[in-house]
Formats: sequence, C-alpha cells, structure tokens
Amino acid sequence: MGGRRWRVLVVDDSAFMRRVITDIIGRSGEFEVVGTARDGYDAIRKVHRLEPDIVTLDVEMPRLDGLQTLGYLMSEAPRPVVVLSAYTPEGAQLTLQALELGAVEVVPKPSGAISLDLERVAGRLLEALRAAVRVNLRNLGVRIPRATEPTPKAEGDGQDSGVAVAIAASTGGPRALMEIVPRLPHDLGAAVFIVQHMPPEFTASLARRLDVLSPLPVAEGQAGEAVEANRVYVAPGDHHMRVVRGADGRVRLRLDQDAPRWGVRPAADPLFLSVAEVYGPRSLGVVLTGMGRDGADGAAAIVRRGGRALAQDRASCVVYGMPRMAVHAAHARPVPLRDLPDAIATTVAELRSAEVSS
Repeated sequence: MGGRRWRVLVVDDSAFMRRVITDIIGRSGEFEVVGTARDGYDAIRKVHRLEPDIVTLDVEMPRLDGLQTLGYLMSEAPRPVVVLSAYTPEGAQLTLQALELGAVEVVPKPSGAISLDLERVAGRLLEALRAAVRVNLRNLGVRIPRATEPTPKAEGDGQDSGVAVAIAASTGGPRALMEIVPRLPHDLGAAVFIVQHMPPEFTASLARRLDVLSPLPVAEGQAGEAVEANRVYVAPGDHHMRVVRGADGRVRLRLDQDAPRWGVRPAADPLFLSVAEVYGPRSLGVVLTGMGRDGADGAAAIVRRGGRALAQDRASCVVYGMPRMAVHAAHARPVPLRDLPDAIATTVAELRSAEVSS
C-alpha cells in the first residue's frame, strides 16, 4: 500500500488495556490507532465515523458485549476483527463463538480481563493484525452458530487405524473446520488429526464444539493415547502433536514442547512429517486457510511417501497463504471448502481400497 499504515480501532472496557494495546500497536510502525472505544455502542459509533481498517475487540464488556458488537459489525460494517480474550474456559468459549461469527484471529490476555503483562503477547497481537489485513472479507460474513445439541456418536471398536488424515488450519480455520468435520461420515475409516493455530484453553473449547456437532468423536489428543479409526484428535495449544508407533505395534500420540515451528506451537509440519513416516501411502494431508507456510513441507513429505494432499481453494479461503504454499510444494489439489468433506471421504476410501489390494 505504498507505506500506508493500517488504521485500527481499539475496543476494550478497561482504560488501562486500551492504553497498553494502543502503545503496542503504535510502536509497530505498520499500524496506527485512529480511536478507542469503551464498549460496543461506542465501538459501533466510531466504526461508522472513523472507518478503521481493523478492529481489536474485547469480548467481555458491559452494556453491548463483544459478541453482539461483532454480529452487528459483520452484518452492517464488515471489516477484519481481532478478538482479545481472557485465558479462561469461559473466555475461550466466548472466543470460539466470536470466531464462528466472523472474527479473524484470537489473542489471549495472559492474566485475565485486565492483563498487566499484555506485553508478553505483543508479537502475537501484531501477527494477528498482519493476518487481518490479508483476509478475504467475502468469506467472513455472519454465520448463525449451529445448534448445540450433541450429535449421536457411533460406538467405536477400538481398532487401530490403517489410514490417517492430517489437517492444518490457521486464520479462518475454526469456521472451516466446522464446515468440514461435522460432515465427515461416522464410518470414515481413518483417524483424523487436526492442528489449529490456537493457544491452550482455546483448542480445548474448539475440540468440545466440534465434538458436539460431529458424528465422529472429537477431543484434544492425550500423550501416549492409542490412535483409533473414526476418531478426531485436536493438537492441544502450546504442544506439538505427532504420531509414533509404540513397542506394542500400536500407533500412539506424542505431545512435546519442542521449539515453535514457523513461529507457532502447535505447528502442522511436525504432525504431517510423523504421519508420512508412520502411515506412508495411507496418509492424506489437508491444508486449510491461514497465513504463512505451515503444513506445506509436511504435505510434500506425505506425497513423497505415496500419500495424497488437498488444499482449500483460493476463492473459499479467508487467507490464501498456507494452501497456496501446499499447492506449490506438494502439488496439493485445490478444493472448495464446501466440497472438502466429500473429497476427504472419497480419498480415504481410495486409500483404504489400495491398502486392501496391496
């Protein structure tokens, strides 16, 4: 944009937090804070008056809260919104609802609603803003959250899975996952592993939400857990998740806190590389919306071992970064978001058929 600084409106009911967030953003040189708002009503007035490029939004506010504010903005004045939320189960649940409504990214407040140590996540906040300026607004319209009645689950047989599906997602990922995972069949015939770039608590909330919506059981992965077919394992925040073959021959999960990859933990590449190693030609890598290149190297490794790779297509992505790199590095086949559940199920069936005939 020729040196133009992106304009940001900061919304938080705490004057202290507004000042700290403003200072972090102002020091970046990439963004400028054009105004602050103390609640949702104030935010709506200033969005119309100041026309900011991006809004940072606290979800827990008096009068008009963050979710109601977000719903209005995405319906009447759509623009990228970055949510700041407390590192608590309650905050995580509200944040997940915000992501369903169209928020782009989530930045955790490390020590609650008023975080004296917000500087700890200054880098994460600026990365979220950088992602926000790259979003495709056409794919951020308001979506009514799905009903929360639990979907009936088929009884598992505890059998090891011969086929693996590894999914990578970042910016816009939660909404994409909610379009894909609930539409996978209960008898898919594969274990599904998901890496979504999110902090702890938030990944747990995501797993619970997907479990409610999906015929396949969904949960955060546990260290040492035996992998079963027709189950979905979500990498816990702040941990890489890998698959390994144990001494008993069973495939199990391994969690670790090795150094972040591509600046994130969990990262998809460690998972994908382990899936390629353990499952070889019986593996499928799927790279969804997100900024950067996480998942591209892992998808390429899966393809080199005889597996397959799919990528969300440009038109349906919120940010066409990770999928673009997967197409380039792994020759992943681009697929529209609406068609990915069927594409995954069909590919798994093909991989299972090849396994039987080999």
